Amino acid sequence: MALFLSLGANEYTSVQNASHQESIKKGKVVYENFCMTCHMANGEGIPRAFPPLAKADYLMNNRKESIKAIKYGLSGTIVVNGDTFKGSMAPLGLSDKEVADVMNYITNSWGNKNDKMVTEKEVSEIRP
Repeated sequence: MALFLSLGANEYTSVQNASHQESIKKGKVVYENFCMTCHMANGEGIPRAFPPLAKADYLMNNRKESIKAIKYGLSGTIVVNGDTFKGSMAPLGLSDKEVADVMNYITNSWGNKNDKMVTEKEVSEIRP
């Protein structure tokens, strides 16, 4: 049976277990401290500058690449929801646990839904 967790205004997600819920809560803090400046509080990014995370096809369809971008940074061109973004994201210096937590938060916020928890072990196996 899925549980429902309220993360704030209009942010509800169905999650499988307590550890996933806890990771999402911790990920929200990581997001607010490291990601929100560019991707905004609502996850919608800034047009032509910073891609959206809200209802983001790239994020949801490219799990490994999304983890890699958070862990190591990203440069070059990506297409998100049909819009092309060319720029760079610096490595944030996050631990593997913080990367997993923020991935769990963003993949379960703003219209995204991901029941498959990102784990610290999964993040540790991602290489540049």
